[in-house]
Amino acid sequence: MQTNFTSTKEYVASPQLMASVNVAVTLEKPLLIKGEPGTGKTMLAKAIAESLGKKLIIWNIKSTTKAQEGLYTYDTIQRLYDGQFGEEGVDDIAHYIKLGKLGEAFSSDEQVVLLIDEIDKADLEFPNDLLWELDQMEFYIHETKETVRAKHRPIVIITSNAEKELPDAFLRRCIFHFIDFPDQTLMEEIVRTHYPDIEQNLLKNAMEVFYMIRSIRDVRKKPSTSELIDWLSALQRNGIAPETLQKELPFLGVIIKKDEDLDAVRHYVD
Repeated sequence: MQTNFTSTKEYVASPQLMASVNVAVTLEKPLLIKGEPGTGKTMLAKAIAESLGKKLIIWNIKSTTKAQEGLYTYDTIQRLYDGQFGEEGVDDIAHYIKLGKLGEAFSSDEQVVLLIDEIDKADLEFPNDLLWELDQMEFYIHETKETVRAKHRPIVIITSNAEKELPDAFLRRCIFHFIDFPDQTLMEEIVRTHYPDIEQNLLKNAMEVFYMIRSIRDVRKKPSTSELIDWLSALQRNGIAPETLQKELPFLGVIIKKDEDLDAVRHYVD
C-alpha cells in the first residue's frame, strides 16, 4: 500500500500541498486547509483517501453542529418509546448509543481519512471542544461508562473558509497549509484531468479570458476552478469558436454569479 500522498487521476496537487499532507501524516497531526472557494479543499480529503487506499469519513459542519455530535449521541426518546411498548433490550443503554463521525473513525478496524469540513461554520467553542479528543484520540461515553479509544489514529483533514478566526490553542495542534489559486500551468494540468482531449486553442483562449476576469479588481467573487471546468464543458458542447471568446464572452453566467460582477466584466471589456 502506498505510504505517501501523491496526485491522483482526478486531483492535481502542488508539490507544496503534497509535502504538507505527508508531514501531517508523519507527525500524526490534523492538517488544516484554507484557500479561496474552488481551490479543492474538500476534494483533497477524497484524493488522500484514494491515493493511500483508505476509507473516507466526512463530517460536514453546520452552524448548529456541536462537537458532541461527532463523538456519539444517546437516543433517549427512542428508548422511552421502546419502553412504553415493551420492546426487548430497552435496559441495554448501549443499544441506544450511536457513534458520530469522529467515533466511527476511532472505532474503525483500519486507519481512515476523516474530513472535518468547514469547521469555521460552527460556533467559536466548537474547535476547543475537540482539543482533548484530537490530542488523546479517545472520548468517554458517560451513559455506558465506556472509553472509546482510536484503534488506529485517523488522518484528519480540516477545512476552513476563514469565516471565523480559529482559537490559537487549536491552531497550535495543526499543520497548516493555504492552497494558492493555481497558476496557468497547473490549471492546464487540472483541466486536462477532466478533459484530456480538449482542443489546445480552445483551452488557451478560455484560460486567457478566465484569468483576465480574475484580474479585474472590481470583480468581487472571482471565478473558481470548478466554474472554469463547467465553462469549458459548455463551450465544447456548443461548438464555440475559440477566437470569439474574448469578444463575445459566451455563457458568462457559468463563471460570473453576481450582477455587479457582470457589469464590471462588461465595462472592462468594452
